Amino acid sequence: MEAEHAAEADSRARRWEQRGEIPLSVASLLFLAAYAVQVLAHGLPPVWRSVCLAVTVASWAAFALDYLVRWRLDGRRLGFVRAHWLDTVVLALPLLRPLRMVRLYTAVQRRRARPRLSLHARVITYAGLTALLLGFAGSLAVYQQEHGAPDATIRTFGDAAWWACATLTTVGYGDVAPVTPLGRLVAAGLMGCGLALLGAVTGSFSSWLLQTFAREDEDRPPAG
Repeated sequence: MEAEHAAEADSRARRWEQRGEIPLSVASLLFLAAYAVQVLAHGLPPVWRSVCLAVTVASWAAFALDYLVRWRLDGRRLGFVRAHWLDTVVLALPLLRPLRMVRLYTAVQRRRARPRLSLHARVITYAGLTALLLGFAGSLAVYQQEHGAPDATIRTFGDAAWWACATLTTVGYGDVAPVTPLGRLVAAGLMGCGLALLGAVTGSFSSWLLQTFAREDEDRPPAG
């Protein structure tokens, strides 16, 4: 009986996630766009700034509602929080929410009879999309914190974008760097994400090379 109840709850949660995939992805893009306008458009009229703020709050409310519904359908209470710790972090840091676009890309691939890309190519594609979204979001967050700070080296959004590229690729030129506590916190997060993404891409590429060479050895006619 308990097994049937758990299976039914899992089925309801899966249906909810499938129905909310596209709407929440759209809300994620709206959230990022509204936040970008608030950060970059310094001379924005108050009415439009209020509109952007309303879009930001409404998008976050949609994220919170989705989280609460999935928590309620799961039925494990604290178990759900532990199993979906990343969703919990993203709920507290909604600027990371546009990463749902990567999940939407995954869902589109699943709906095809056969994936258009191999597993290794999909890993590299997902990592590229994640790096692009993370870099843009991180640039916005750092620019917002740094451009008006004393002794800051990141004064323009271009500086922030250059810094984000250097950080995500683990190059770290050091010509520009955050000086505020929140800016450095964002930097630490991007460093960790950059290492993880780099590991995913290089690992997938190395695996592809090994499989390719192994296949060539198998197809090679025996000597003799």
